[in-house]
Amino acid sequence: MDDLSLPLPAEALIPHRLPMRLVDRLTACDPGAGSGTVEALPAEDGLLLTREGSLDPLALFEMIAQAYAAVKGYENLINGRPVRGGYLVGIRWGRIQGSAFPGDRLMVSVETEMTLGDFSVARGTVAREGRSIASAVIKVWSPP
Repeated sequence: MDDLSLPLPAEALIPHRLPMRLVDRLTACDPGAGSGTVEALPAEDGLLLTREGSLDPLALFEMIAQAYAAVKGYENLINGRPVRGGYLVGIRWGRIQGSAFPGDRLMVSVETEMTLGDFSVARGTVAREGRSIASAVIKVWSPP
């Protein structure tokens, strides 16, 4: 990928593909700090919808993990490294404060709290219309 100016499609930065890719594009990033913002647009035919039509609350935590993966993928690309896969290995703390529905424009912000080897701890928030609907501290493993 030659042009690394933002925004960039998430598909260029993370290994996830539809229907498991829940985020759409990286809109802002501070690679040195391991932080950034991703936009997510839940689909009408998404796999992770409840019977009532809202996005499953656990999907909001997965969005935080995918947003973090997008930030790390961008960091790798601008440093001449390939995009690496990673795994959400735990949710240290999580809180659901609202719902999301297909057609909503969600903004997912993440920041690295600490990194130790191939493991990272990151804090993230999912917002709809400027209001936080989910937040979490996640643990991620990125194998070498």
